[in-house]
Amino acid sequence: MKLITKCVKNNFFYFRHLDLTKHMLMADAIQTGLTSFGLSGQVFHAPFLEAHTGFQLKKVWERTKNLSTRKYPHVEVVREYDHMLNDDAIELIIVNTPDHTHYEFCKQALQAGKHVLVEKPFTLTTKEGIELAGLARKNKRLLAVFQNRRWDGDFMTVNRVIEQGLLGRLVEFEAHFDRYKSGVDPNKWREQPGPGTGNIYDLGAHMIDQALVLFGWPDSVTGDLRIQRSEGQVNDYFNVRLNHSDVVVTVKGGFLVREAGPRYILHGTEGSFIKYGIDPQEEALKQGRSPVEAGWGEEDERYWGTLNTHLGGLHYRGKIETLPGNYMAFFDNLYQAVRHDKKLEVPAEQGINVVRIIEAAKDSSEGNRVVKM
Repeated sequence: MKLITKCVKNNFFYFRHLDLTKHMLMADAIQTGLTSFGLSGQVFHAPFLEAHTGFQLKKVWERTKNLSTRKYPHVEVVREYDHMLNDDAIELIIVNTPDHTHYEFCKQALQAGKHVLVEKPFTLTTKEGIELAGLARKNKRLLAVFQNRRWDGDFMTVNRVIEQGLLGRLVEFEAHFDRYKSGVDPNKWREQPGPGTGNIYDLGAHMIDQALVLFGWPDSVTGDLRIQRSEGQVNDYFNVRLNHSDVVVTVKGGFLVREAGPRYILHGTEGSFIKYGIDPQEEALKQGRSPVEAGWGEEDERYWGTLNTHLGGLHYRGKIETLPGNYMAFFDNLYQAVRHDKKLEVPAEQGINVVRIIEAAKDSSEGNRVVKM
């Protein structure tokens, strides 16, 4: 427990430091362009670009509106992507547009000599991803994928439980990203048939990435993708099993889960870890809270996971304090990679691996078969 308490203190002082020194590092800030100001731009990118000392949000591509200037009056709104691409001052472009545009917009940005951060899923096909990764290497530019949920507090805690061997030899891992939304929104591109739509590309990409971080490349993949909602037109349910020789790994997600079960279920030779609830950062961001405020990412005690295991010959059953979520760590790594040649936490190659698993899950589901990897 002391280790977790220490982490909380470290995060607190780290964020305080960022907040107090914002004005001191502006000269070194990475000039950044954001290609969309919808939910992703408003919630997951702009607040961190504003709060982190190493970034300056310079331009936002809004096709018809000026939403970004209401909260960020220093930002320049552009109506054409070329106005961002042709700006020599822009060093980094964040591609957070619909999934089917990722390949083309990333390609144009890399050809224009920009570093690129692209939303998950990286691309729709592994072929597209491999081409973009090669282009980034050729042009000596960084290409990162926004797998921010590696910094969910619950996932970080699960990772720590596994790393410290608190369950003995892990034999089963199951993760859920469930919601209840029985209706279908005809105005949302994710709900309509087309390239890159459906839940497997949305929440599935997060869960698959987490599984790859924890367990590495699987021997095979078994996928079950379905349309469960009455008016649904694209897959809204996924059940993907990443088959390993020593552990059963399952990631699931659906839109018809009104009574949520555990988010993580882990079983090992010495015990189990069960975790309910979901990381609070997204909801806090939607409420307009700042990621530099004290106590950021801390989870309510009622959602702390239950550990039931043997430790040092003694039986222990009790709550484990959830590590505080920290999406800011992703942006800090990106800054360090651009400015100081540090290694990217989520490079293009890892984004490609997620797409490979998605493709395998789709093939498995359509053919009702196990796909060897």
